[in-house]
Amino acid sequence: MVREQWYEWCENISEEELLGARTGGVGSILKTLFHIVDVEWSWIQVLQGKPDFQEDFEHYKSLQQVKELDAKFRPDVKPFVLSWHAGLERNMFEDHLADGRIVTDTWGEVMRHVIAHEIHHVGQLSVWARKIGKEPVSANLIGKGLR
Repeated sequence: MVREQWYEWCENISEEELLGARTGGVGSILKTLFHIVDVEWSWIQVLQGKPDFQEDFEHYKSLQQVKELDAKFRPDVKPFVLSWHAGLERNMFEDHLADGRIVTDTWGEVMRHVIAHEIHHVGQLSVWARKIGKEPVSANLIGKGLR
């Protein structure tokens, strides 16, 4: 819901501002939105044992393209999130790192990481919005009917 509000917010921002280099984060407003979408999908794919691949931002350098990518990934993400239940919390996830180490986490830890990741980057978007003189999207989730 908040992501959709950020997309709406971006519609009133020039492409130059959306792609402009920013200090911190992944480098720009649009690239940050792309990164949020890509990382969320990747983690959820991995948890489900499905193939994961990294998209290249070079192919998504417009707001419309990022929104289309989000829409493309949503059918994989939404059912998994909506079917979440306490029984999934302690499922184990094993990550084989490039240096040979194996890290294990619970699915609950991974899902909380995905949530915190988006919140972190939405905070960056809010700071950048104020730096260009625009009111950011509210991060307040109270009263939005989320259950």
